[in-house]
Amino acid sequence: MRAALSDTRVVLLHGARQTGKSTLAQQLAGELSGRYMTLDDDTLLSTARADPSALVRGADGLIVIDEVQKAPELFSAIKGPQRRSSKQIVVSC
Repeated sequence: MRAALSDTRVVLLHGARQTGKSTLAQQLAGELSGRYMTLDDDTLLSTARADPSALVRGADGLIVIDEVQKAPELFSAIKGPQRRSSKQIVVSC
């Protein structure tokens, strides 16, 4: 993950169920002073679906979004601004 983040702004963490993706995502956010968000949180999921751009725009530095498959609307919000941003985003599904 660190190697991927060294030269890529958006990284996808993907794998089978119950293999430690969420744990890895939380650990990475903690070690790199990032913000960890999980769409298992109903309030956050509702925000991600209603205004995905605001969710991405509202955070600086490293953003880790877990369970991103629950709000596919986020993919467009992540893709657009990344061309002009120094933010780094890890999405996990």
